[in-house]
Amino acid sequence: MMNMRVNKRCAGVALSLGVLLLSGCSTLNQMMGSEESVDYKSTVAGDPLSIPPDLTQANRDAHFRAPEGSATLSQYAQSQEARQKTAGADSVLPQASGVSVMRDGDVRWLVVNQPAETVYPKIIDFWGEQGFTLHSQDPRAGLMQTDWAENRAKIPEGWIRSALGGIIDQVFDSGERERFRTRVERVNGKTEVYISHQQMVETPTSDGAAFKWVFGKEDQGLNAAMLARLMVFLGTDVKNAQTMVAQAEKDSDQPQITQMPEGQAALSLNEPFDRAWRRVGVAIDSAGFAVDDRDRSAGDYFIRYLDSDTGEKIEQQNIIGRLFGSRNTAAATPYRIHVAGQGAGSVVTVLDQNGQVQNTDTAKRIITVLSTHMAAK
Repeated sequence: MMNMRVNKRCAGVALSLGVLLLSGCSTLNQMMGSEESVDYKSTVAGDPLSIPPDLTQANRDAHFRAPEGSATLSQYAQSQEARQKTAGADSVLPQASGVSVMRDGDVRWLVVNQPAETVYPKIIDFWGEQGFTLHSQDPRAGLMQTDWAENRAKIPEGWIRSALGGIIDQVFDSGERERFRTRVERVNGKTEVYISHQQMVETPTSDGAAFKWVFGKEDQGLNAAMLARLMVFLGTDVKNAQTMVAQAEKDSDQPQITQMPEGQAALSLNEPFDRAWRRVGVAIDSAGFAVDDRDRSAGDYFIRYLDSDTGEKIEQQNIIGRLFGSRNTAAATPYRIHVAGQGAGSVVTVLDQNGQVQNTDTAKRIITVLSTHMAAK
């Protein structure tokens, strides 16, 4: 059951206002929403999303701007169709081909028949349209990460919220936060786009006297929903986007992921380099590793890692810092996660800055985290 918290200081006022405002409502159906939606509100106030100086073409081209004010996918589609009818062939977000959906296990990603320089700034605009601010972006590494945001659609569309409108935002809290990471890869002249997210859930303490924030499980369905929205933003018809994401064929061959014997910080995968590289990249995204760069030709992901007892988090800071963007003062150590083909399979190891294989406790914890997130897919 979804955790829901009410600001007690405001609850009394809200209920009183609700009774007054309900007198002007016509029917119960008008007050209750029947369509599930995604409606994010960033917990971090920031400037409008900016595009790096070397990727400014999307700012100048109106084709890359989305209509404003849509809260659901269907509303967004209706707005898009109306604009296309009135503006003709040169309308906002015209229909576009060359976007397909691929799937490996429960993980889906897009393949866009455009160069990364064109796709990357469009994705920046996409997250702004979804209600997010960006915490970080690195065009060189093809990565961007949003700030933590609350999905306001998870607050029930009951009579109180319907009556109070905007006031309800200060009264109720969904008790959940998500942040999304997007990774862009160049592959054979096309661009692959991966979306993953992390979740924090507000949970009562054991004595019930307070609340604490704990990590929730990544929802691949939410990742898929965001991919569908991105497809629509890039110009795909909404129904086609929904169908393509839902019907993307799942590979029947499930990988075997084996952790090497005690004393070795390594993973063995029974799949070739291309699939292993993709699987490791998705696990890195889901685990929240800080990525500085990557070199597919060498099989290296360049990460920064701040060790902890569990190895689960890179940014070891309190919940206020995690949710609202304060920076950790401790310095993270740079490592490489190395993927190498070995016969019909692949091996994943941890290297230091100089390319030397690491079998330290820290390296073993990194491997354990990767293995856990690979298995979760």
